[in-house]
Amino acid sequence: MKRYSVMILLSILLMVFSFTACKRSERSTKKAHESEKIFKPFGDDGTTLQLNFERGKAHNHPSLAIWIEDLEGEMIQTLFVTKSVATGYYAYGDAGNGKWLKVPGPAQRYASLPYWLHRRELANPASEKLPTPQNPVPDAYTGATPTGSFTLKTTSFEKLTSKFKLFVEVNQPWDWNEYWNNSRFENDPNYHSSAQPSVIYAVTVDLADDFFVYQLNPIGHGHYAGDDGRLYTNISTLTTALTIFESISLELSE
Repeated sequence: MKRYSVMILLSILLMVFSFTACKRSERSTKKAHESEKIFKPFGDDGTTLQLNFERGKAHNHPSLAIWIEDLEGEMIQTLFVTKSVATGYYAYGDAGNGKWLKVPGPAQRYASLPYWLHRRELANPASEKLPTPQNPVPDAYTGATPTGSFTLKTTSFEKLTSKFKLFVEVNQPWDWNEYWNNSRFENDPNYHSSAQPSVIYAVTVDLADDFFVYQLNPIGHGHYAGDDGRLYTNISTLTTALTIFESISLELSE
């Protein structure tokens, strides 16, 4: 009788442990899928846009910029840019001679988001090419790097015309692969702060269509050292850079 009582007690404890572990797993899974929400309204009469970023398997504190252009390639406005790029102040500062500090500090990283940086420069000729702690991008456009999946809900300054282009540029420091390895461009510190170059995603939006969800796809990459603002359309050498985000989509209000 005593033996059976012990067995029953062990069975109950096992059931309780399994139930607790299951609940803990459910909470962890739910937390892992929760998205950070960022709000950046710019105008009461503007067009409302919601961008959804699903974290990919290679995600590790990337930098990113989001902006809109007209069909002729003129920038309409920046919607969001990672605060480190917007201020020129990074988690690892510049120690000089191509070396990096292990503490936060200012740095000039031309390869961070070169496509956006050059588009910004064309739209604002009087601005410096690289934002600095002394001349940062205004806070209204910036935010900390999201640590996982996130949603950006924003409203443009003015009502957007029927057709426009939405761009996202993503880059992750020191993201090496077999092609973009640390033996390439050995004397170029700008390259070595980036490795695989930035990835540019885009989609053309037509507000006259009945579509309310658009998927952004990669259309090219930026210059490996940030030397120019060209769009390099061959992305066959990119690997993990393409899995920083599993998906990027745009939702429009009905």
